[in-house]
Amino acid sequence: MPSPQRDDDDSGLIRDETGTQTLIGYVVDVSDPDGSGRCWLDIGPQHTNRHGVLHGGIASAILDNASGTTGSLTVDATGRAPFLTISLTTQFIAPVKQGTRVTATGRVTGGGRSILYISADLVDEDGRLIASSTGVFKRVPQERLT
Repeated sequence: MPSPQRDDDDSGLIRDETGTQTLIGYVVDVSDPDGSGRCWLDIGPQHTNRHGVLHGGIASAILDNASGTTGSLTVDATGRAPFLTISLTTQFIAPVKQGTRVTATGRVTGGGRSILYISADLVDEDGRLIASSTGVFKRVPQERLT
């Protein structure tokens, strides 16, 4: 697996940090000063279902990552503090075709020190809502993951 990459200008973009990120090809953006985690994906043929639109599992994965990154940003400006998904519910609103960039943005809606409630929206380049999610995320100390 390639080593994690940040853009040369250190703009807060993270690529190839995890096997899942490398496999799917999404980019994580931790640069927003409002603390929202963002993930985007340029939809290719490998991301579509048999109907030629973005597969729901891929949409859910991007929403999950934007949400987890948003949780991480509450305690670590690099977005790398571990937050694990306890539950995630996704609502699929509209189809989106190959060749489109979609962006997921998370926002904390509640919680406390170790559990956060986070919602996220997935939109296309025109701001059209594609999917949304609500989830519960748990902060886990790094040493408990190894």
